[in-house]
Amino acid sequence: MQVQLRHNPSSTVARCFLAPGEPVRVESGAMVAHSAGIRLEAKAEGGLVAGLKRKVLAGESFYITTYTAPDNGGWVDVASVLPGDAFALPVTADRPYFINRGGWLASSHGVQIESKWGGMANLFGGEGGFGLRAHGQGDVVLGVFGAIDVFDLAAGDAVTIDTGHVVAYDLSMSFSMRRAVQGRSIQSMKSGEGFVFDFVGPGRVLLQTRNPGAFAGWVAGFAPGG
Repeated sequence: MQVQLRHNPSSTVARCFLAPGEPVRVESGAMVAHSAGIRLEAKAEGGLVAGLKRKVLAGESFYITTYTAPDNGGWVDVASVLPGDAFALPVTADRPYFINRGGWLASSHGVQIESKWGGMANLFGGEGGFGLRAHGQGDVVLGVFGAIDVFDLAAGDAVTIDTGHVVAYDLSMSFSMRRAVQGRSIQSMKSGEGFVFDFVGPGRVLLQTRNPGAFAGWVAGFAPGG
């Protein structure tokens, strides 16, 4: 699978080019368009329990749709619900990734996607604790709210990221969650920041420049009854 990004960075559509007979797994509802002859099959990947875990725990859809190219090849366009960019993340057998809720759009057939407990830091950071583990060999297409930033950290390098902006990270990385102002809850609240992640390299971490949770709260403030 080859991925071409169009209309980026604010309204990105990722076009997944497929070889003859090649399949691609797509999040339910993420497809925008596809070429003629593409075959579709929607099922609970991994069975009933795996589908429920994706839906209830990881916040993704119960069903995963597989699009398979005809004998002459084809393409499938995918896009995120929120306006923003997309990114083709290479996954290798020795480098799996954790993907936060709502980030996964599609993946090549060599990549397996399963629910994954992201640790207590994710839970108390407000991200729900569970996400997706991407492992195997191939590309994962991620959708983000806003633009995307990629930090490739060398050994010992560190970066601090607001919990709502983290999209994905190397599962080999070490990280911890803390208040934005260490040890001072009131100062953290005054700053407008609650919790942040401290990531330490080596490894890669991806973030989105807009926070979906904060945006949802802003929209809710304009709804009838607040």
